[in-house]
Amino acid sequence: MTLRAVFFDAGETLVHPAPSFPELFAAIVTREGHPRETEQIVDGLSMVSDEFARAAGENELWTTSPDRSRRFWLRVYDLFLEALEIPGTNGLPETLYREFTNLKNYTAFDDVRPTLERLQEREYMLGVISNFEPWLEDLLVHLSLADLLPVRVISGIEGVEKPDPSIFLLALERSGLAAHEVAYVGDIPDFDVVPAAALGMFPVLIDRRGRHPDHVGARVTDLAHLPELLHG
Repeated sequence: MTLRAVFFDAGETLVHPAPSFPELFAAIVTREGHPRETEQIVDGLSMVSDEFARAAGENELWTTSPDRSRRFWLRVYDLFLEALEIPGTNGLPETLYREFTNLKNYTAFDDVRPTLERLQEREYMLGVISNFEPWLEDLLVHLSLADLLPVRVISGIEGVEKPDPSIFLLALERSGLAAHEVAYVGDIPDFDVVPAAALGMFPVLIDRRGRHPDHVGARVTDLAHLPELLHG
């Protein structure tokens, strides 16, 4: 296997709400007068990936315009609030949406920069293929990661979302590489591993929270292990 490039998903692969989605969510609703523990939010995290799957199954593009993104995430926050028995009144879903689109509330995982720099030293081309709103560009600049990821294909800019193979093909076209020369790293099997593998890319599941211990195929729990995995 001769790989010349490594492309990444963004959310929960490279970047995340700080200190985490559950902790930020709990902090916001607690601040707004509805005290909840982080563990209660963790229990509902599957709702997010379930909504991703529902949208994909219904061909609902949710990142390709600000209005679509807002509707999608307000639905997710409504579901969370209902599960937590918190009334979605007084603009609480809107408050959550505002906080979760604030660049200051995001950071990169600790393993990201060291791993990207190691891969860059080994002369891999690096990039992002992500279902994300256009403000991912600003976030990568804000986190000083943009220069490390020169190939960027962001659904909110391109108008196509994973698992549609078109978004992967667009990245391959921009890189000038064939699929078998590219590894792709992401955290959701159906959106990252399956479509990348179908095109002939080398898919790697990043499973930071141990949700997929029985995954068949390349899997890492920390990006620090990625260079050795790719180097063979």
